[in-house]
Amino acid sequence: MVYRILCSHCRLGFIQSCELGSRNYMIITSSQVIPVLKVNRSYSESKVWPMTDKQQDQIYRLKGLPIIHHHGYVCDLPPKHRFPMPKFHKVFDFLEKDGIIHRERQLIEPSQIVDDVACNVHTPEYIDKFFNGKTDEVEQRATGFVWTAGLASRVRYETGGTLLAAQLSLERGLACSTAGGTHHAFPDRGAGFCLINDLAIAAQQLINTQAVSRVLIVDLDVHQGDGTAFIFRNTEAVFTFSMHCGKNFPFRKQNSDLDVPLEVGIDDNEFLSILQEHLPHILDTFRPDLVLYDAGVDPHKDDELGKLNLTDAGLFKRDEYVLNQVLKRGVPVATVIGGGYSEDIDQLALRHTIVHRAATRVWGSRGL
Repeated sequence: MVYRILCSHCRLGFIQSCELGSRNYMIITSSQVIPVLKVNRSYSESKVWPMTDKQQDQIYRLKGLPIIHHHGYVCDLPPKHRFPMPKFHKVFDFLEKDGIIHRERQLIEPSQIVDDVACNVHTPEYIDKFFNGKTDEVEQRATGFVWTAGLASRVRYETGGTLLAAQLSLERGLACSTAGGTHHAFPDRGAGFCLINDLAIAAQQLINTQAVSRVLIVDLDVHQGDGTAFIFRNTEAVFTFSMHCGKNFPFRKQNSDLDVPLEVGIDDNEFLSILQEHLPHILDTFRPDLVLYDAGVDPHKDDELGKLNLTDAGLFKRDEYVLNQVLKRGVPVATVIGGGYSEDIDQLALRHTIVHRAATRVWGSRGL
């Protein structure tokens, strides 16, 4: 028996593309069908994070892969700032224009994270300082941002988006945010364009509310997730796995549960081969209830801060592999876009859509 899955139209040439009405198919065999996902249908949504009436309505209309996005993911920055803030809106726009997603059927907008939830990971002193504009010049310089109320609001939405994606993945098996991956933030400080640690906050909130017992964080951003590693250094309930360029920021690394430092310049095949050595073993031995996946695109050959040599096709294969490995074991997964840096914002935003395109294909092929 075979299953025929319509491929979505895609402007990225490496993905088999077609118009939605052209009846071209990707063929998969019945042997690729997975067991029922271990989604947790007994957990209380209001206990994990209360849904607004608008979110409940969006979830009621949800058909297809949940896409978590909010216009508040973007805020104003000074001219020529190095952080590519416009990419977040462009990611969603490209996905919509290419017919990968449908706004009315797939968009769910997150709420802003509240201080009490952020304080599950960060010190109350830091949360008060950051959200109330009390960080000093030295602290702000370490993050790469000058504090503004708009920046603080953006961080609340982004972190709320990661938590919502994690929460929805428990119901739907897979959910994707169009932001997130702020893995350099420590309990008492921000660093490297990361103000608070959304991955850590989402993982800890779901554990604290007993929605899950074990969370695996798969971090394939080119930079080590040092803040995440430090936060969970003594936590058996969270396994941190980071594959990153060894000779890149941060120059003082932390100890993840598994760190795989990569040589400068490795290509698609080398990267995927190394990933294949480690990910299945982690999944089979740690046996997580949930995976949070940081699909950073800064390993790309054209990234300004990356130092690796992956292509668009390599990133797609990477993302598709991760999602399939997780889902074939019946484990839910939520994705964030992680890092990526380029003056060509359109090309960068398209690169960030790769994980959503891979997720859309996996969603269809696995009948989620």
